[in-house]
Amino acid sequence: MKPPFLPLLAATLLSLTARAQPVQRADYPIQAVSFTQVKLADNFWLPRLKINNDVTIPASFQRCEATSRVKNFEMAAARAGKFATIFPFDDTDIYKTIEGASYSLKLYPDEKLQGYIDGLIAKVAAAQEPDGYLYTARTIDPAHPHPWAGLQRWEKERELSHELYNSGHLYESAVAHYEATGKKSLLNIALKNADLVCATFGPGKLSVAPGHEIVEMGLVRLFRVTGKPEYLSTARFFLEARGKFAGYDPKSPDSWRNGSYWQDHQPVKEQKEADGHAVRAEYLYSAMADVAALTGDRALLAAVDSIWLNMVSKKLYVTGGTGAIPAGERFGANYELPNATAYNETCAAVANVYWNQRMFLLHGDSKYIDVLEKVLYNGLISGVGLDGKSFFYSNAMQIKSSASFPQTEPARAGWFDCSCCPTNLARLIPSLPGYVYAQKGRDVYANLYISGTTDLTVNKKALRITQQHNYPWEGSLKLVVSPAAATEFNLLLRLPGWARNEALPAGLYQFATPSSQPISLRVNGQPVQYATRNGYAVISRKWRKNDVVELTLPLEVRQVKASPKVQDNLGKVALQRGPLVYCAEWKDNGGKAGNIIVPAATSFTTSYQPGLLNGIMQLQATVPVVQVDAANTSISTTRRTLTAIPYYAWANRGKGEMTVWFPQQLTDVDLVTRQPQEVTVGK
Repeated sequence: MKPPFLPLLAATLLSLTARAQPVQRADYPIQAVSFTQVKLADNFWLPRLKINNDVTIPASFQRCEATSRVKNFEMAAARAGKFATIFPFDDTDIYKTIEGASYSLKLYPDEKLQGYIDGLIAKVAAAQEPDGYLYTARTIDPAHPHPWAGLQRWEKERELSHELYNSGHLYESAVAHYEATGKKSLLNIALKNADLVCATFGPGKLSVAPGHEIVEMGLVRLFRVTGKPEYLSTARFFLEARGKFAGYDPKSPDSWRNGSYWQDHQPVKEQKEADGHAVRAEYLYSAMADVAALTGDRALLAAVDSIWLNMVSKKLYVTGGTGAIPAGERFGANYELPNATAYNETCAAVANVYWNQRMFLLHGDSKYIDVLEKVLYNGLISGVGLDGKSFFYSNAMQIKSSASFPQTEPARAGWFDCSCCPTNLARLIPSLPGYVYAQKGRDVYANLYISGTTDLTVNKKALRITQQHNYPWEGSLKLVVSPAAATEFNLLLRLPGWARNEALPAGLYQFATPSSQPISLRVNGQPVQYATRNGYAVISRKWRKNDVVELTLPLEVRQVKASPKVQDNLGKVALQRGPLVYCAEWKDNGGKAGNIIVPAATSFTTSYQPGLLNGIMQLQATVPVVQVDAANTSISTTRRTLTAIPYYAWANRGKGEMTVWFPQQLTDVDLVTRQPQEVTVGK
């Protein structure tokens, strides 16, 4: 039975949309082309979207059922029982999986899945309290809430309760569901909760800096749908509530446990560095970009620009991973990027994608998409196994076992007690079509090179662009441009930094030697002159149906060096081809990976292996490897074949050594004296 308030809210929503949207002025200068307008057809990403649809999402829903996450909503609806899971944010795993399933339904319509989602949404609606409050960890038994939550609503929001975190994921899910299906069932629930949040927090009302950010992003998304100004002003209020924590002591050795952990150590406009818990931080920075764009707040924009530069130039792994330090899942100090203990939470990769997309929409610079692409192809999809149902919570840069570092060997897990990462992947991967193109008036940006078709409007004329190629394995790209009628506009093709001798923006990583191979660009078979703007090739012309653009990018195996300030990587190189970072894994290299040396003059061959790891481009070279005799008394080197695979594909064939960074010469030897233990990585 539909609750009586839903028709009223639906009518209110339509009224707000019609009334408020035309007066919205400030926004991102560039707009992403919606995921609903882009259909993928490539050999790299489309199979991942299919596995996500067929395996990841059903497994996620099944695990939400099996672990009593769904039962929590049922008990909250009955106002009886005992909270049945571990963390008060377990509600969000359902929200995130609904979000991912909603995106996926656009590509793979499924009446059975849609019916299941409708049933789940009905359970969420029944669990919502009459005033809009929705938090099963309290509603089930208000007299005995989750110990992280406190006796009163919002009492421990700054620290542990995650009440607003739950709300934020609800809002994100609700908007995705509405945009994908046109249904308002989940959106109406979110609006009722958001109205309560806006009535509770704000000037002259309750003030708190949300302990785990994302409600700010979610409120902005609701504002975009409804135009209701309270949603944007409350998002801004939450940002401005930061920096008022009296207990913060920057000199304390445990300062990460107080203000800086929550990004609450300074007002957001005074923050200049990426600090604290990486996932929370990158959700915050995404919201800062949102609010800066929608309000024109230049001080907020300057702050998020400074933070981004600090992250990219001093706190980013070569795979795009962030959050180096396991204790607190946090950013470390500048250049603190250890390999063997790297944390790199998968959720941080998801958040980094959101943040860099927003930075691009603000500035129109390809460097943000360069970082986004690096994260997507490396540090993000490394978090999910090729089977679609096994995951990494953290993403290591090196696995070794020795006398001085008896490291355990991680295995992918199907689920975690804190299972934020699997469900975050379930929602991010099917939203990928929304990152391929963007538009600003007559400027059309091609940001990601993924085969498929998009339909958009330029100069009030329909336009279809079709990409046809085999990226990232091959660098010959073809785009067919077909306006409904001849029309003039600018097509901006991203010239990836790696194709312009830039390993990553800001110089933290550089290629060891420059490439002399050029980028080539043709239109209808003829070379064209083009201007460059912020890393884009700008082709300005009157386009006609079936114009063909051919962009050739040099795909070479490149050695990458880190800044000498990154102590762990002194004298070492990583391997990169196109957007992909490579690693050596035990399976291909005689059972070891930590004994491989890659001299500067090493020459690599590439070969596509369709039967290996769902199809990969494999790198090989003859290099020195270190050997230690059985008695640990003699050390020598011998030449063997190094086989490297894309980093994202590691740990799909069992447990063993892996490394991303290789010494260029023998400097020391770490003798193996005991066998590693086997454990499962998780939190």
